[in-house]
Amino acid sequence: MSALLSFVSILLAWMAGAWATDDNLPFMEYLDEGGLVYLKWGFDNVQGNITFQLTVNTTGWVGFGFSPHGGMDDADIVMGGLGSDGSYFADYYSLEEEMPEKDEEQSYTLLSMTENDGKTIMTFQRPIETCDEKDFHITAQPIKLIYAYGTTDVIRYHGKFRGTKEVNLLNYKPKTIPPDARYLSVKVDKVTVPPKTTYYHCKVMKLQNLPTKHHIYQIVPEIEHQEIVHHMLLYHCPSFVNETYDKPCYMGDIGDACFGVVASWAIGGRAYELPENTGIPIGGTQSDTHYRLEIHYNNPQKKEGFIDSSGLRLYYTDKLRQHDVGILTTGVFPVSHMKYDIPPKAAEFRSHGICNTSLFSQLVDPIPDLQVFSVLLHTHLAGRKVRVGHFRKGKQIDFLGVNENYNFDMQETVNLGNIKTIKPDDEIIVECVYNTLDRTQSTMMGLSTSDEMCLAFLFYYPAINITSCTSRPNTTLLSITTNQIAEYQSLMNALPQVQYISDTNYNSSVYRYGTVRNVMDTPTAACKKTNAASRLCTSWMVKAGGIILLLLSIAI
Repeated sequence: MSALLSFVSILLAWMAGAWATDDNLPFMEYLDEGGLVYLKWGFDNVQGNITFQLTVNTTGWVGFGFSPHGGMDDADIVMGGLGSDGSYFADYYSLEEEMPEKDEEQSYTLLSMTENDGKTIMTFQRPIETCDEKDFHITAQPIKLIYAYGTTDVIRYHGKFRGTKEVNLLNYKPKTIPPDARYLSVKVDKVTVPPKTTYYHCKVMKLQNLPTKHHIYQIVPEIEHQEIVHHMLLYHCPSFVNETYDKPCYMGDIGDACFGVVASWAIGGRAYELPENTGIPIGGTQSDTHYRLEIHYNNPQKKEGFIDSSGLRLYYTDKLRQHDVGILTTGVFPVSHMKYDIPPKAAEFRSHGICNTSLFSQLVDPIPDLQVFSVLLHTHLAGRKVRVGHFRKGKQIDFLGVNENYNFDMQETVNLGNIKTIKPDDEIIVECVYNTLDRTQSTMMGLSTSDEMCLAFLFYYPAINITSCTSRPNTTLLSITTNQIAEYQSLMNALPQVQYISDTNYNSSVYRYGTVRNVMDTPTAACKKTNAASRLCTSWMVKAGGIILLLLSIAI
């Protein structure tokens, strides 16, 4: 009988493992840089279920979850392992940086738990949408996945064995590089980073001569000093920039005119691959173009001795794709003589930058429909939320980007999940929400890390010659002052917005009468009482029970 029970146990483990086939779990990502934490997943929209298999290089406990910020605050977590008494597994939640609590409603179902070759493999499932307020809503937007693990089966503080990665689970696009891939390396060379809180370094250069048009399809950061490199931007220069240099930025040099974004990376981001039918054009008629690489170094502790050679690797192909990609900078114009301060001690203060696309025709004509597919949202340390509203005929019709839990250390270009069409005459409003409760002085809009920004870089096709469309409230018209934050907010929103539009040749247009429109509340995902986990568990028990009864009857 003991041999039969052992056989039944093996059979049940095999049945559970059957869920982990390539057909059921077609997607995969390493969640860490060292390849020790490996996630596979798949989902069934009809049944409303999503299945995960987490493989971790440990024989201790393992944990996996979803987080709005990339940390433990408001995280939805499962933890489990294979101990001396068998498998253990449960659904947890965490409100802050402390030991998670077991959720009263267990929305996750364990399918299998095995150990093999020093690895723990945990396969589990949950409904895509649950009605448990402590469960994270899984949507077709990128989600911050978190993981942690221990070396024993005693669940305790993970220490260094943790991490986070942003992945779009329901709209996944794998990043692949063919073995014969060609790339351009755009880097600074042994820059001495001064012991300053904020330092911008610029290198104006020509890229490798490509006599015919090519497409960039992937952008990979090459970071030498992760602790100080805050963001990198590669700009296309207008035709009158014809000299190279390698020095601090914004010192009155000719390269200050280079502002057409070609590639971008910000802290927390990883490699970015464009959709397979799009590419950023280089070479051909642009083969004589100069480019400016801008690196923002953030060194709040003013450490000395950093010699840096960071930059970007641009993978390109001569097999042209269907669409040329452009990147449009929108939001608040960063630097201006018009003072724009964020007051201290504000729990929520909103800034707005507008872009009225009807003004594009002053520089480019005709204007096609612009198909937006990705966005990079950017603020500094006080930023808490960023939303990009899309308006048509004065009414909001959509969002071009939303991050309700903005994290300064997790900035990444993300796919929107579907194509958003900007038509001529549409308006774009970038809204940023700041928290300055820990500050005693006003925060200015500017370039320093301690200053603030409010920007959204929109990736779209077909590319047009417009590079930026930003605005700033005309504070020269502000006739009264107030210490009341709400009143100051209202005064700023009521001011006319001065809108700035620039093209690739550094031509510009200014419109002084822009209006801030109200951005609607962010839609929330509606839950369904699918109870998929319970149905799955019941179905699994019935099928497994039937097989066990059959085997027992044969044995008897």
